[in-house]
Amino acid sequence: MAYLLLALAAIFWGGNYVVGHILVQYVDPYGLSLIRWGATTALMLALYWRRFSVDFSALRKNLGINTLLSFLGQVSFPLSLYIGLQYTTSLNAAIYISSTPCLVLLINHFIFHERISARNIIGVISSTGGVLYLAFSSSGGNIKTFGLGDVLTIISALSWAFYCAFLRLKDKTVKNTSFVAFSSLIGTIILLPMFLLHAVFAPDYRGVIYTFSPTVIAGILYLIIFPSWLSYVFWNKGVSLIGTTRSEIYTHLIPVSGGIMGIVFLGNELRSYHIITMILIVFGIICCSYRNEPKVSPGVMER
Repeated sequence: MAYLLLALAAIFWGGNYVVGHILVQYVDPYGLSLIRWGATTALMLALYWRRFSVDFSALRKNLGINTLLSFLGQVSFPLSLYIGLQYTTSLNAAIYISSTPCLVLLINHFIFHERISARNIIGVISSTGGVLYLAFSSSGGNIKTFGLGDVLTIISALSWAFYCAFLRLKDKTVKNTSFVAFSSLIGTIILLPMFLLHAVFAPDYRGVIYTFSPTVIAGILYLIIFPSWLSYVFWNKGVSLIGTTRSEIYTHLIPVSGGIMGIVFLGNELRSYHIITMILIVFGIICCSYRNEPKVSPGVMER
């Protein structure tokens, strides 16, 4: 059951890239993020209010780190992704996120002073090289300028990597459903003034939803129910059953499922530089998976 929950969570997150790419054509990215997390907050508080009220005091005591985690996971990660998807493909964005395990390794080394081996360093170099190769590759196979979409989706991947690394700092006594509900609430509070400033000062602001349609409604519902609610609940349940170390491998299903769905549903073309990039990143991930000592970093990748 744990493996099924982890796989479903990763696949739902992969769908976020495809659905997000479709929705940003019809919905303002700031408005989309606000709707997503505002609705998720309401849903989770309605479902888990009793437990949330019990954990609220502990959540409030750890407000600083919880706010940081909310900014990284509920604000910076999805918002930079949705804006970036206006300028790049969901396939590219999904490939960038695949470098997260190597980024987490680097963050853990420099911030939390975890040991890093020569093999790990090779992995980081390979993974970083793959990301840069993709960012500077054009559809014609030539070197292109670093695009805005590449910058934003890389920021999205970095935000998620920091979120995963810093999860070790959250209060372990708090129920995961309460933590996600609180994170969604804080994220919504942060997003609200950002959205209002964008609505007032952005010259190209056209309203929250440009075009109402069944596709838009279905897409928004998907974001609320699957990658925002079920993925978080499934992932945390799976991690609690088999542990963080064994769960981490399932994060690799996110770029795989997101990339496949982008090719199937959006017509993204798989080119040679995508394959070269994935080879470099996968090699990097394999190298980064080797650790000097088999200890579990609490909270890492607890999505």
